[in-house]
Amino acid sequence: MALTGRTALLAALGSLPVGLLAPSWTGMLAVNAPLSLAILCDYALAAPVRTLHFTRSGDTSVRLGDTAQVHLTVTNPSRRRLRAYLRDAWPPSSWTGEAEQAASRHELSVPGGERRRVSTLLRPSRRGDRRAERVTVRSFGPMRLAARQGSHVVPWTVRVLPPFTSRKHLPSRIARLRELDGRTSALTRGQGTEFDSLRDYVPGDDTRSIDWRATARRSEVAVRTWRPERDRHIIIVLDTGRTSAGRVGDVPRLDAAMDATLLLTALASRAGDRVNLLAYDRRVRAQVRGRAATGDVLAAVVEALAPLEPELVETDARGLCTAALASAPRGSLIVLLTSLDAAPVEEGLLPVLPQLTHRHTVVVAAVADPQVEHMAEARGSVDATYGAAAATQTRAQRRRTADRLRRHGVVVVDAPPDSVAPALADAYLALKATGRL
Repeated sequence: MALTGRTALLAALGSLPVGLLAPSWTGMLAVNAPLSLAILCDYALAAPVRTLHFTRSGDTSVRLGDTAQVHLTVTNPSRRRLRAYLRDAWPPSSWTGEAEQAASRHELSVPGGERRRVSTLLRPSRRGDRRAERVTVRSFGPMRLAARQGSHVVPWTVRVLPPFTSRKHLPSRIARLRELDGRTSALTRGQGTEFDSLRDYVPGDDTRSIDWRATARRSEVAVRTWRPERDRHIIIVLDTGRTSAGRVGDVPRLDAAMDATLLLTALASRAGDRVNLLAYDRRVRAQVRGRAATGDVLAAVVEALAPLEPELVETDARGLCTAALASAPRGSLIVLLTSLDAAPVEEGLLPVLPQLTHRHTVVVAAVADPQVEHMAEARGSVDATYGAAAATQTRAQRRRTADRLRRHGVVVVDAPPDSVAPALADAYLALKATGRL
């Protein structure tokens, strides 16, 4: 039983005449006996809570930053009218603020034998699966003096997907891909490209592309057009070890790496390449294999990335290399999204790097902290000077690490969180343009 504020108010008002006119046990009994009887009657007339039936419907997935709507249908099988407050409990990260969290509380009235539906709006602040907790109902009597209260478990899961903020860069990269693919007049020829078609010569074309046999058969000079090879294998490897948990700005490095992964996946699938995904630290955390260049590859990668979280362990570079090579045919492009910190690279990645670069093209992409650049330029105080010296040393060490990787034939992409996705896409297009992929 739960008593309401109205009950407390009536008890307080009843105590005034007792205290002023009849301060005795008889006066207290004269006031509290009718109130207690009214409370018991009100409790008996309240609709039962345990017999209520609940069903859910609505959204099962939502992108981070968007709103999901989950419906809860309440069925009252009793003959009494249900007058209730209902709380649909979800984890605190299902909202971005307390004002939005108030949307999980509802007031409803359900006649006997009928049903009503309430909706809860969710705006999650983190990726992953958000599971509904208990549904708590407080059923009041007609006089709202007392209430029955109970909880029900009504399972429902909303998967919060990565936001894919870099999709705004996709149209410009697709336009560049079409140029490389020979669909426009701007063509680039490189090693490993495939013959596409013939067209008329225009000033500025590479004379090495002139097809003299075709020119002899027609009245105008004909040139060959080329397109990059299709159906190449792209293996995107996400390092989910402790270095991916570091926050750069407002997001962990892993989230920025995921955004770059999604942009590269969307672009590579448009180019006709096969995309595999591997998330690894000391074991495989997520994997997408055998996906052809179809529209469902991006959806599969998004679903695999959604529940992924950094692990506070040191990444096993040898195990990561073995797992990557297991799904990489000869001549694949292996894209490793990891850190450029000196210790993990020199002690973990560099000893096993020859196994990757021997038969494959390797790209290492890392998320740089823009705060280091700001610190390196700061002056004016003793603390700022010491901070600038530390930032300069960190930046120089990072550049030395990148240079060591480049000497092994690795393409290095090092950019801030908002630039790493388009920079990685540009590196992929550059490999396409030069015929290395």
